[in-house]
Amino acid sequence: MVDCKTRNMKCLTFFLMLPEAVKKSKKASKSSRLPVCYEILTLKKRMAAEMYSAKKAPGNASASSSAQSHQHNLNNNTVPANWQGLYPTIRERNAVMFNNDLMADIHFLVGPQGGTQRLPGHKYVLAVGSSVFHAMFYGELAEDKEEIRIPDVEPAAFLAMMKYIYCDEIELAADTVLAILYAAKKYIVPHLARACVNFLETSLSAKNACVLLSQSCLFEEPELTQRCWEVIDAQAELALKSEGFCDIDQRTLQSILSRESLNAKEITLFEAALGWAEVECQRQELATSVENQRKVLGKALYLIRVPAMSLDDFANGAAQSGLLTLNETNDIFLWYTAAKKPELEFVCRPRRGLSPQRCHRFQSCAYRSNQWRYRGRCDSIQFAADRRVFLAGFGLYGSSCGSAEYSVTVELKRQGLVLGQNFSTFFSDGSSSTFPVWFEHPVQVEADTFYTASVVLDGSELSYFGQEGMTEVQCGKVTFQFQCSSDSTNGTGVQGGQLPELIFYG
Repeated sequence: MVDCKTRNMKCLTFFLMLPEAVKKSKKASKSSRLPVCYEILTLKKRMAAEMYSAKKAPGNASASSSAQSHQHNLNNNTVPANWQGLYPTIRERNAVMFNNDLMADIHFLVGPQGGTQRLPGHKYVLAVGSSVFHAMFYGELAEDKEEIRIPDVEPAAFLAMMKYIYCDEIELAADTVLAILYAAKKYIVPHLARACVNFLETSLSAKNACVLLSQSCLFEEPELTQRCWEVIDAQAELALKSEGFCDIDQRTLQSILSRESLNAKEITLFEAALGWAEVECQRQELATSVENQRKVLGKALYLIRVPAMSLDDFANGAAQSGLLTLNETNDIFLWYTAAKKPELEFVCRPRRGLSPQRCHRFQSCAYRSNQWRYRGRCDSIQFAADRRVFLAGFGLYGSSCGSAEYSVTVELKRQGLVLGQNFSTFFSDGSSSTFPVWFEHPVQVEADTFYTASVVLDGSELSYFGQEGMTEVQCGKVTFQFQCSSDSTNGTGVQGGQLPELIFYG
């Protein structure tokens, strides 16, 4: 049995290791104190009772559970009594305080009138995560307010930003990412802003490129702006016809209409501007009339290169829209037909557009009498590029027996899903040159992803075929890799066959 002196020494050592908060006040008289061993035993019992209560509490299965397992309690501003001991990391302890009144020393009234949400915050945690919050709470001009009004940020976006600051977690969705980016920019949270931009870049398509262009300029994100322009230039027809085009502001409209490298017919730009003007009239609560449409367009109207339209497009489209005055319509008709052309406010030269690049995968071509008859059989090859490009079509071999006409179906697939398809005809003059066959619209091809290019030709004459094929081809800034496709049933592979060229913008 351990003697009393040894036992008291162990108890005293354990007592000295305890936090000051649990020790008795030094001012208490020696005679009024309970024995040290009694104090320690009482403390141990109390701690054991609290741990037992924490284990039995709803939503707390064990003392080692993470902060996420307690989310139900946290959302209801309830936490276990000994929560500091339950969470081993600072991040998990901060997560306990996220959107929780526990120790909150500031509150935010977030959102516009009628949609305001009151959110609790902790000055120290927020100041560590944002220089704006640091200046707001601890700067020279800091104000001692209990509530701060934030009417220009959506509550969901503000909560998402706070969750990143508290928990180091990023949750983005297509319908909230722009609002979160705005909040991250406003409060200078650069890593969250970068994550938002990366999310937007990966989800960028012709459908949302115009809207994201206006937002990227607003947020001063040059890389995202450049990516938007790449999509708009290459897939201009799709971008101009998208619903999002009508949501852009006047400045973005002018920048698009003045773009020299757009791959689109001018009548498409005219119709897109007309649709934008109709929606803008509604935004400004104006009657939808051609007079008001012309008014809201302003100088942007003259950025449309009406004289560069085909005569048929102008006569059957722009001339009958009512948007042009009689004098403008008459002068443009004279510009088409008269030897002495009138002066016009419109730009008359066609847009330069994008110049297509061609990736040629064979080093030579030849003719063999028993191959490539194209009786409905498929020639196919797989390829991947090391950067994002827009595939516009294929270059194909034609007849080696004089002139001939072929009907052709081209197709682009990824993991069995058809991304682009077109049926066309082309005339071969009997040379070994390649003949382009285009998709209706260029198809966006992501980096480091294999796609299947296929073509089915039907014609009476045998054709040239490629040989000495290359598995890797450098074309400008883009490197293509090629491999055989199981879809090929007409002899085409990496070493030889059809599909000698990929035509792309990049």
